[in-house]
Amino acid sequence: MTPKQIAAFAFGPVATAALGFISLPTIAWFYSAEDIGRITMLRVVTSFCILLFSLGLDQAYVREYHEYDHKPTLLKASLVPGFILFIFTVALCLLAPGAISKLLFAVDSTPISFLVILCILSAFISRFLSLILRMQERGLAFSMSQVLPKLLFLVIIGFYVLFSLGFDLLHLIIAQTASVALVTLIYGWNTRREWIEAVGRKIDRAKLKAMLAFGIPLIFGGLASWGLMTMDRLFLRSMSTFTELGIYSVSVSVAGVALIFQSVFSTVWAPIVYKWAATDIDPSKIDQITEYVLAIVVFVFTLAGLFSWLVTYILPHTYERVQYIVVACMSYPLFYTLSETTVVGLGITRKSVFAMYSSVIALVVGVSANYFLVPVYGAAGAAVSTAIAFWVFLFCRTEFSSRIWRPLPRKKLYASTLTCLILACALSLFGEAHYRLFIGLWLLILAAAVMTFKDSLKSAVYLVSGIAYKRKRPSFTQ
Repeated sequence: MTPKQIAAFAFGPVATAALGFISLPTIAWFYSAEDIGRITMLRVVTSFCILLFSLGLDQAYVREYHEYDHKPTLLKASLVPGFILFIFTVALCLLAPGAISKLLFAVDSTPISFLVILCILSAFISRFLSLILRMQERGLAFSMSQVLPKLLFLVIIGFYVLFSLGFDLLHLIIAQTASVALVTLIYGWNTRREWIEAVGRKIDRAKLKAMLAFGIPLIFGGLASWGLMTMDRLFLRSMSTFTELGIYSVSVSVAGVALIFQSVFSTVWAPIVYKWAATDIDPSKIDQITEYVLAIVVFVFTLAGLFSWLVTYILPHTYERVQYIVVACMSYPLFYTLSETTVVGLGITRKSVFAMYSSVIALVVGVSANYFLVPVYGAAGAAVSTAIAFWVFLFCRTEFSSRIWRPLPRKKLYASTLTCLILACALSLFGEAHYRLFIGLWLLILAAAVMTFKDSLKSAVYLVSGIAYKRKRPSFTQ
C-alpha cells in the first residue's frame, strides 16, 4: 500500500482510541458508576459474541479473498454459519426473555434484553461488512466503520444532555445499540452490491469446510487474547461491584491515550520490519527501534505517574481514585507495543504458535492474580492484575523470540519495565495513603531514565532539529 493508504487505515484505530479516551470520562458526569460498569459489560460481551459466532470465518474470508474468484459466494459462506448459530442461541435465550439483562446487568428487563440482542446482531453483521471494505482497500471507509460507533454514541449522549432526558441504564443501552445499528445500516448501503449479489448465491460446501478447518482453530487463540484483555472486567463483574467496574472502566478510558501510540506504531511497524527481513537488513536495526520504543514506554510511565493527579480536574469527585489506578492501566498498550518490537523473530521464522503460547501463559497469570486481588482491592486489584499479565506477555514474547530467532539485548528492557510495573502497581494499591512518596519515586525514575536513555534522547533531538531545519530552509529557484 502507498503511504496515503496506510494513513487511511491508521486513521481508524487512532481516532477510535481518541474517542475512547473522551467517551467514558464524558458520560461519567451524567451517569452513575454502576451504569458505566454495565455499559462496559455490554461492550465486553459484544466483542466476545463477535469472536464466538464468527467461528473464525471472518479471518478465513480475509485469507481466501484474493484466491477465490466468486467474492459474494465467499461472503455468504463466511457469514451464514455464524448467523444461524446466533439465531439458535437467541431462540434459547428467549425462553426467559429477561435472563440476558439479569445475567449481564443484574436488572430483570425484557426491553433491555432485546436491545442487547439487536446490538450484538448489528455488531456481528457490521464485522463482515467492514471486511469487504478492508479487502477492497477502501481504507478511509474501513476506518470510519471503527470510528462511527463511538462518534454516534457521543452524539446521542449529547442529545440526551441537550434535552435533559435519558439519564438511566435503559437510555444508555439505547444509545449504544442505536450507534452500532446505524453504522451497520450505513455500511450495508456502502457494500450493497456485494451482499445483494451474495444473497442469491449457493454456498460452496467444499470451500466452507476448508474455511472452517482454517478458522475454528483460530478461535482458541482469539479467546486467549480476548480473555487477556477483558478478564479484569469479568472478575469485577462477578467478584466485586458495578461501582468498582465503572471506576475501572473510566481509568482504562483515560489510559487509552496510550492506545494512540500503540495504534500508530502497530500500523506502521509490521510492514516495515518484514520488508527489512526480506532484504536481509542488519538485525541490530530492530534492536535500535526496540531501544527507542523502550525509552518512550519508560518516559510515558514516569510522566503519567507524576501528573496522574490532573484527571481529578476532568472527572467528578466519585472518580477520585482514577488518579492512582490510571498508570497501571497504561501497562496494556505500552507493554503490548514494546512486545511488538521483540516478537518479530517469531513472525520472521513463522513460529507464530509461540505468540499464542505467550497469550495463554499471560492469561493464566492474569486470571490467578484477578482471583486473589479483585475481591480485596476491587478496581485497583484489576488494574494490578492486568499490568502483571501484560508484563508476563512481554516477557514470554521476548524470551520465545530470543530462543527461536536470535538472542535479544534485554537486560535493560526487563530492568526498566519491571521497575515501572512495580511502582505503577504499588501506586494503584497504596497511592491514596502515600501519594507524595510516589511523586518522589517517579521523579527518581525520571532522572534515572534521562541518564539511561541519554543516547536515545540525543537522537530524538537531532531528528527534530533536522526536520525543523528542513522546514525553515529557504528554497532558491533560478
